[in-house]
Amino acid sequence: MRLGSGTFAACCVVIEVLGVALFLRGFFPTPVRSSSRTEHQAEPPAPEPSAGASSNWTKLPPPLFRKVVIMLIDGLRDDFVFGSKGVKFMPYTTYLVEKGASHSFVAEAKLPTVTMPRIKERETLVPNLLVLCGDHGMSETGGHGASSVEELNTALILISSAFERKPGDIRRPKHVQQTDLAATLAIGLGLPIPGNSVGSLLFPTVEGRPVREQLRFLHLNAVQLSKLLQENVPSYTKEPGFEQFKMSERLHGNWIRLYLEENNSEVLFNLGAKVRRQYLDALRTLSLSLSRQVAQYDIYSMLVGTVMVLEVLALLLLSIPQALSSKAELEVPLWSPVFSLLFYLMFLVLSALHVIVCTSAESSCYFCGLSWLTAGGVMALISALLCAVVCALAKMFADGKFLSKNPAHPKARWSELDVLILLGTMGHVLSLGASSFIEEEHQTWYFLINTLCLALCHETYRNCFLRDDCEPQQCSHVEEGFVSTAPALRDRSIRCNMLEPHRVSKGPTSLDTLRGHEKWMVLASPWVILTCCRLLRSLNQTGVQWAHRPDLGHWLTSSDHKAELSVLAALSLIVIFALVQRRCSLTSKVAMALGLLGVYCYRAAIGNVLFPWQRDSKDISKGVIEARFVHVFVLGILFTGTKDLLKSQIIAADFTSKTVGLWEIYSGLVLLAALLFRPHNLPVLVFSLFIQTIMTKFIWKPLRHDAAEITIMHYWFGQAFFYFQGNSNNIATVDVSAGFVGLDTYMEVPAMFLTAFATFAGPVLWASHLVSFLSSETSSGSALGHACFCYALICSFPVSAYIILVTSLRYHLFIWSVFSPKLLYEGMHILITAAICAFFTAMDQTNTKS
Repeated sequence: MRLGSGTFAACCVVIEVLGVALFLRGFFPTPVRSSSRTEHQAEPPAPEPSAGASSNWTKLPPPLFRKVVIMLIDGLRDDFVFGSKGVKFMPYTTYLVEKGASHSFVAEAKLPTVTMPRIKERETLVPNLLVLCGDHGMSETGGHGASSVEELNTALILISSAFERKPGDIRRPKHVQQTDLAATLAIGLGLPIPGNSVGSLLFPTVEGRPVREQLRFLHLNAVQLSKLLQENVPSYTKEPGFEQFKMSERLHGNWIRLYLEENNSEVLFNLGAKVRRQYLDALRTLSLSLSRQVAQYDIYSMLVGTVMVLEVLALLLLSIPQALSSKAELEVPLWSPVFSLLFYLMFLVLSALHVIVCTSAESSCYFCGLSWLTAGGVMALISALLCAVVCALAKMFADGKFLSKNPAHPKARWSELDVLILLGTMGHVLSLGASSFIEEEHQTWYFLINTLCLALCHETYRNCFLRDDCEPQQCSHVEEGFVSTAPALRDRSIRCNMLEPHRVSKGPTSLDTLRGHEKWMVLASPWVILTCCRLLRSLNQTGVQWAHRPDLGHWLTSSDHKAELSVLAALSLIVIFALVQRRCSLTSKVAMALGLLGVYCYRAAIGNVLFPWQRDSKDISKGVIEARFVHVFVLGILFTGTKDLLKSQIIAADFTSKTVGLWEIYSGLVLLAALLFRPHNLPVLVFSLFIQTIMTKFIWKPLRHDAAEITIMHYWFGQAFFYFQGNSNNIATVDVSAGFVGLDTYMEVPAMFLTAFATFAGPVLWASHLVSFLSSETSSGSALGHACFCYALICSFPVSAYIILVTSLRYHLFIWSVFSPKLLYEGMHILITAAICAFFTAMDQTNTKS
């Protein structure tokens, strides 16, 4: 079965999306939540248990502390306070620990807790409380984030005059969980325990209270944890902690009956001590069960998803020689007898493993919960992918093309640009294994595009001033230069591609045919691009290390500089129109102009910018009418572009209709991005269009890069512009307000689409520009297929490597604060890549018919 490179790549990415979705479902545990409490209304507290007697204590106990002050010290390891280091470096704290009114603990930061919980503070005339604690520890070298004891254990000291310590009463710090602080502070402040808290009361804080109050505190905590267990564990009655809680509650009722009978005998005292011990054991067991539930991974679902993703990556890698050939086609052995025999064998083995795993699993598993028909379909898909990988590997060895030179060009070798692309891709993938590199990933992409610009500068200088006479000329000249109407880009897949082991030297290029001033423009273009990128870096500070520093965006969005922002927004919209309209039809030009005017009107309506006749922004609204006005023009431009594409399919020789149609679709997306971007981010869109224009006219055309290289450049710049927008790998940087532009009520599907597009506008716009450029500038019909394959391959590397890294680092201290958000971004990015590859394939089919 023969498939085009683009169709094959699109199918692979769709399968990859399914694998990533299954991995995500298994990686993110089912949250332990209480459905009985809401944010604004809490259930009344549980009454005090009683056995045959009526207790009138149905309210929360009075608070133990008037105010709580939390002093959080980053990386406060436990031995920095307790022991010889504490005596040397924190003498007063050590004094309080040993002789003062305090209680000391070693808090263990277990997953998924990485920071201390937050608590509100309902004031009375009672003592205050000072909490001295750390968020985590640190290793001997000063780092943190791993799972060593030094990095997990941190000091926790509670200091208050409410605590009474006898002289000479020195206690060793007890090991507790960080999650215990939430329940302790809630009880201490007289507040309901948070419904989703899995911690237990730190009992030393209430041991000075009367026995009845102690048991009341413990009972409230046990009731909260038992309810949480009932709502999240179907077989909660079999849990040992629940049985201990019920027994404690019965004993507590007996104690209340004796207490209300005013029985002050030794029996009452001994029974109270027994109830207290029983409650503490029950709390410890309940908390452990719930903590296990929170940090439990669905390993089987993760494994199945990982296998699917890795099989797709292996298949893409093994298909490079065929997919990037001049025909841009490859043979997929779906119906051969060997394939069928191997397929059925693998299917039977995997089905048997599925039955064994699902029947022996003690914990819940999402993949095991699917219907047998769905699970069988997934197993069949995995078997088919594995057989395809084996057949592709066997074919490569049989043909002798595995890691060999291109047989058509024995003198082929790697170019400097190919080496940069390979090393840059590998370096980015390897950098994902460190939390700091994930937090500052924008620096990686900024470095890569800067290095790319320098490499392009070297290439242009070498081709303008030097001649490589050692190799025969392989490229024909462009007769009329890059300003001619003839297509300047020649697809070089017949020679070699970016991931093939060797390629032929380029020899003289079309730079020889350029006029003087045009050649100087080519030489200056990499430096212009570098300048633009440097200006964009100053617009939005992102990441973690430097996010707090002032940037141009903060200066523009301040209320004192609204006039400057208005001028910048107006100029940006004018430049956007000038850069986009040049290849649009007359109808689309008018729609674009009115749409951009509507963008400014929308921002003025909601008070972001001012009209020249406005002095203030008192009369602001939601701007729904203005935004919908722009949406109409966006849809109109997209409709016009789609109509031209359909026209090009009907009229085979109508090449102009196709190029205009693709550019109009790209223009419609640019108009939508202008509407969704905040006003201070409009220069990002301007520079994106400007850089695309420069690279089209002065780099890609005169230097005649092949489709693979141009695709990788588009991908790199798309990733860089993702961060130029102000995005990061933190979910908090997602601009959710974009999802409500033009909506007066919440509508889930439009809001999700608008938010996703606004967030990933950089990669989407650069990918759509790639389709338009290759369709209009290449004379080879295989360029779009090559581009789609390369785009799928370059996007598959990071997601495949990252799910392996995340699996191995799933017990890392920062798994939820750093690695998990990045995993969600990668999942969304591969979904968008699937849509892009589908668009590539559709345009490739159109190109084939034309």
